[in-house]
Amino acid sequence: MPTPSVSVIVVNYDRNELLAACLRSLEAQTYADFEAIVVDNGSTDSSHETLAAAETKGVLVIRNPENRGFCAANNQGLAVARGRWVALLNNDAEAEPQWLAELLAAADGRQGCGMAASKILSWEDPSVIDKVGHLIYPDGQNRGRGTGETDRGQYDATQEALWPDGCAALYRREMLEQIGGFDEDFFAYADDAELGLRARIAGWSCVYAPKAVVRHHVGSTLGRYSELRLFLIERNRVWLATKLFPAGMVLRAPFYFGLRLAATAWAALRGRGEGARATHTVGAYGLLKCVIRANWAALRGTPAMLRKRREIENFRKLSPAETAALLRLYRIRLSELTSRAS
Repeated sequence: MPTPSVSVIVVNYDRNELLAACLRSLEAQTYADFEAIVVDNGSTDSSHETLAAAETKGVLVIRNPENRGFCAANNQGLAVARGRWVALLNNDAEAEPQWLAELLAAADGRQGCGMAASKILSWEDPSVIDKVGHLIYPDGQNRGRGTGETDRGQYDATQEALWPDGCAALYRREMLEQIGGFDEDFFAYADDAELGLRARIAGWSCVYAPKAVVRHHVGSTLGRYSELRLFLIERNRVWLATKLFPAGMVLRAPFYFGLRLAATAWAALRGRGEGARATHTVGAYGLLKCVIRANWAALRGTPAMLRKRREIENFRKLSPAETAALLRLYRIRLSELTSRAS
């Protein structure tokens, strides 16, 4: 069997209709030299019907008896992937026909490029940007670049990005073999940021491909403001900083966390930003309890992250000072992070 240039991994959990649409978008790709791998995380809905039909078309399906999380499932896909490049596509996303071709055109042959980011638009309103690469705040909270903006062509130039969003991303296999796959302790959320920053520290770059367009049902997996999703986002941003930030930035992160909390609360009181929407969904007390639980869980996991931090030195190319400069270059403004909803 010929080796494909690209392996596309789709992780699925209980979203049969979205999965079917996602796979149809892969069938419509103009670039044909790829294999598709679906990892199902113990779905209990009718996903098995779509998976069975996909297998008859040559899709490799891995079935887990339980939900192992986004990170572990992607690592399962990586373990069997044969392509020189590995693309990720969320089951709640639909790729336009040129998606794979444009990602490869931007990344393949670009020296030192290990990642490519897609132009991800809202499925509900494709004039609204979901994300075009990522930005980060000094407490470890990352956010999609351009999130919530109207797409007026302001992100239509091929350019360097910090790292891609895991909803629709391309990774060089050589890079993944060097630095490893996803950190399974993260389970889901901020995992793409952790992998992307780890890759940047190893000296790899990321390119943004504006013509590689995907439409995304935002937050459909766990619910946009579910307590579990909020918990994972908050816990994992602490782990990301602990594991990968330069020491000085780790020490300053609690200060910036306090600033972000205060700014989020102020924005929520005015009915603005993610804080307002989350408070409306889970309540102010529920949100506070979630933040406390997440930070306590992050603290308990700190020894493991510190052990992993030492392992980064095995492939580090960027010095701590260079890493700090990179994070400053792609720092998100506090007002944008707290006042604009995704």
